[in-house]
Amino acid sequence: MTLIKETDFGTPESKSEKLVTLTIDGKSVTVPEGTSIMRAAMEAGTEIPKLCATDSIKAFGSCRLCVIEVEGRNGTPASCTTPVAPGISVKTQSPRLAAIRRGVMELYISDHPLDCLTCAANGDCELQDMAGAVGLRDVRYGYEGSNHVFARNQGEANFAWKPKDESNPYFSYDPSKCIVCNRCVRACEEVQGTFALTISGRGFDSRVSAGMDEAFMESECVSCGACVQACPTATLIEKSVIAIGQPEHSEVTTCAYCGVGCTFKAEMRGEEVVRMVPWKDGKANHGHSCIKGRFAYGYAQHGDRILNPMIRETIAEPWREVSWEEAIAFAADRLKATQEKYGKNSVGVITSSRCTNEESYLVQKLARQGFKNNNTDTCARVCHSPTGYGLAQAFGTSAGTQDFDSVDDADVILVMGANPTDAHPVFGSRMKKRLREGAKLIVIDPRRIDLVRSPHVQADYHLPLKPGTNVAMVTALAHVIVTENLVNLDFVKSRCDWDEYQDWAEFVSLSTNSPEALETTLGVPAADVRAAARLYATGGNGAIYYGLGVTEHSQGSTTVMGIANLAMATGNLGRRGVGVNPLRGQNNVQGSCDMGSFPHELPGYRHISNDAAREAFEKDWGVTLDPEPGLRIPNMFDSAIEGTFKGLYVQGEDILQSDPDTRHVARALSNMDIVIVQDLFLVETANYAHVFLPGATFLEKDGTFTNAERRIQRVAKVMRPKNGYADWEVTQLLANKLGLNWNYTHASEIMDEIARLTPSFAGVSFKRLEEDGSVQWPCNEESPHGMPIMHIDGFARGKGKFVVTEYVPTDEKVGPRFPLLLTTGRILSQYNVGAQTRRTENSRWHEEDVLEIHPHDAEDRGVRDGDFVKVASRAGETTLRAKITDRVAPGVVYTTFHHPTTQANVVTTDNSDWATNCPEYKVTAVQISPSNGPTEWQEKYRELSEASRRIAITAAE
Repeated sequence: MTLIKETDFGTPESKSEKLVTLTIDGKSVTVPEGTSIMRAAMEAGTEIPKLCATDSIKAFGSCRLCVIEVEGRNGTPASCTTPVAPGISVKTQSPRLAAIRRGVMELYISDHPLDCLTCAANGDCELQDMAGAVGLRDVRYGYEGSNHVFARNQGEANFAWKPKDESNPYFSYDPSKCIVCNRCVRACEEVQGTFALTISGRGFDSRVSAGMDEAFMESECVSCGACVQACPTATLIEKSVIAIGQPEHSEVTTCAYCGVGCTFKAEMRGEEVVRMVPWKDGKANHGHSCIKGRFAYGYAQHGDRILNPMIRETIAEPWREVSWEEAIAFAADRLKATQEKYGKNSVGVITSSRCTNEESYLVQKLARQGFKNNNTDTCARVCHSPTGYGLAQAFGTSAGTQDFDSVDDADVILVMGANPTDAHPVFGSRMKKRLREGAKLIVIDPRRIDLVRSPHVQADYHLPLKPGTNVAMVTALAHVIVTENLVNLDFVKSRCDWDEYQDWAEFVSLSTNSPEALETTLGVPAADVRAAARLYATGGNGAIYYGLGVTEHSQGSTTVMGIANLAMATGNLGRRGVGVNPLRGQNNVQGSCDMGSFPHELPGYRHISNDAAREAFEKDWGVTLDPEPGLRIPNMFDSAIEGTFKGLYVQGEDILQSDPDTRHVARALSNMDIVIVQDLFLVETANYAHVFLPGATFLEKDGTFTNAERRIQRVAKVMRPKNGYADWEVTQLLANKLGLNWNYTHASEIMDEIARLTPSFAGVSFKRLEEDGSVQWPCNEESPHGMPIMHIDGFARGKGKFVVTEYVPTDEKVGPRFPLLLTTGRILSQYNVGAQTRRTENSRWHEEDVLEIHPHDAEDRGVRDGDFVKVASRAGETTLRAKITDRVAPGVVYTTFHHPTTQANVVTTDNSDWATNCPEYKVTAVQISPSNGPTEWQEKYRELSEASRRIAITAAE
């Protein structure tokens, strides 16, 4: 294994289709117009020395190291800022250029500490490399390295280094090594879009600064790592490199956090991760990253990981550590006994959106082939199942229509119920870049998310609707588009069912669906709704991006279909810059759905009642499949409480913390005879488990993830599983103990089976992924390299389907007892239920979940900032600290759900989407009152959780 080195071309690639031919060092070179001479030379195999240039940011031309000579022109221009021109002749090397470059490097080195042998960047330092490249052998100005960044003592210079900034837990800032190349500042601006860094001071006092000379942890820095990646010296460097040393080999893999699907190089020493470096060729992230993917991988090594199987007869007993053989035998015997006693439908499985496609596929196969029922569901049920239903109804496919790159061509971006800068930060940065370039923005969200107003970005319209009124909002927008004749009739007539369109148009045109009639319902001025609708319909390419704020409602599926209606009515489908784009919350939400994890669908979204689809699997698996759909997660819980559902295998999902109405879930789990939890840590659900099977991290297994843009990407094993097995291997052990004859030897063989049985994956293989880097399904004979943009010439279902979206108010009503509406969301530094990120330094940014409350509501209740408050609903109550802010509107409160002791889901109800049973997390009627501290339930829960962990640790020891 070797260290993967990526070529730095110095400046970004030109997108021009016009070609230019020039001569560089006597060699003819043809490149796109607009290419810099530096990049053209590099593409021809000639590397021009550089320090301030890198191909992830625009050319700057400050270091003067990349000078060249152009025949017929005076001077020595910088090659990074000089574009190619037809017929010119360029010299990259001459005695004159060599002298200039050595002179520049002399100045740099005279002002730099020469501690190369003990520097953490030794061997990976561009300053060091360039000194060698220009042939620097002596420095006329001395080697004292009396750097200009010195500390001042009562106005007098003592020439001591300015102290390092070690405040950030992941990287160090050493100003003594800064060469003021500006690369970090430009990366923060151009790539991340945070504008947290600047160059403070002038002349010899110039230095990189986080804000107004703040420590990095006190600044607006979001720890995405772009500055660290851009730094050519050890000024900004990962603390892991300082502690471990330079990596010796690397492997390309895919991040296991959100649905963006960033590609990284895992750089290693032996089996220890030195750093995760975003891969420039990553099709989803293009070399960018966020704090989670870049730095929060430490949970893989955390002491809380359970590495040995454990069993217990009852959940009241302590855990007992056993061998894999005993644990698998115990689990299989319990499952068999349960089915013999209660019937074949008494057990089921839950797959995880954090596991690979191959693992999810095997778990649902275990239910169908092994248990002989369809009791398989996935955590995608509680987030994006309305996306699958709604888009399938409208378009015939259950996924987003575009790739992420499509946003570069969007003229109007409509963000509804999503917070990209926190939940999907790499794509959020991409979106902000497009907005800085001039795209218009509409935000539909009850809360003022960062996109509404942040550096150099401001929404043209923010429509802060009342939680639960999404359907009314999309219908009001449609009313304006139809009644003001803004419909793209050519698109509708040629691509959609005309009769269904007319029915829909008649419905949305009703006066009761106008912005004026719905103004009180929405809580948004009618004039703003009208203006936003006009902008989306007439502003050019219109792209809609939505998230859990759309799907996690009782009318989530209806809203998704309403969004599809808007896109079809305006013709915003089938090309770049447009589309309907669900932003998936977890790394493999799309994949877990694709793999047939739902009780009514086989892999590839084919209904279990479809005879032809079912027969294909029956022939391959050698079993007769039940044509009737199985139990969904809520049905499993209800049946468990009734006493008919008695066994559950949960892979990689903490249902006790993530599912609504926590007490209901706990009651269901405690009524089962066998609960098997397969996870990295003793998560909250494990408190009710009889078998704990240790899981493997994404660093310890092979497989694939499918991101929000349908992009299938490889997950590569960079170290051996610390528990002994990859997760798919554990499922195979259990399957074979149940009498099945599985004999997979590698995850690639599972993908081969998926491709053999799933038309949309027919062309997918590990070999294809290695050749192409990634593919976006459908990948088959018609699209052998995948399909980045869907519905170009027509919809998968034939004609696009307009659906009448009647607004039905949620059953969750406010009133005198519960006058406020609670909605929930995520924060940048934490991930989902926090099982991974809480075991990293990310908790430094978010130590606890807090309740955001408007100043007026806080004043009415006598609540001050930082006070504990009781949050009571019809389902239960919990306690959080209050944060008084006008980010939420009066009448709305908001919290995150990353910490188990917060118990946010104790108060959420069991209301769910009418079509998919996706829980209505986003609308809960509550009352807020001052509190003295955590509730008795929270204290009891905390004790239970900690006690279980202590038992586990004792057993392991």
